[in-house]
Amino acid sequence: MDKPVSSSLRAFLLHNIESVVQLEALLLLRREGAPLSVAAVARLLYVPEPAAAQELAILGARGLLGMVDDFWRYAPATPEKAALVDELAETYAKALIPVTNIVHANPLRLRRFADAFRFRKEK
Repeated sequence: MDKPVSSSLRAFLLHNIESVVQLEALLLLRREGAPLSVAAVARLLYVPEPAAAQELAILGARGLLGMVDDFWRYAPATPEKAALVDELAETYAKALIPVTNIVHANPLRLRRFADAFRFRKEK
């Protein structure tokens, strides 16, 4: 079922993308080429601004996006990441379901969901 997705792209997705919003935001900024505000990304992806801000910050921390003057831009930290995002864009256009299946099954996503229910000691 997921054969259209190369093993290197699968590994990239499992290490870097934990939601379809992250995937869409990354590809949106890559496609636009110009920096966008959180509000613009939220509007274009039909998500609340706080959710967009959180997902963009995660992608930034993973070396896929950069921020300049409160605007996010596509800025892969390495040529290897850039090449994998290019492969992702091409694969996603042809094999949307297999790519999203990998994202939905990502343990990073599940761990973040579980962490939301973790009780923490108050300081």
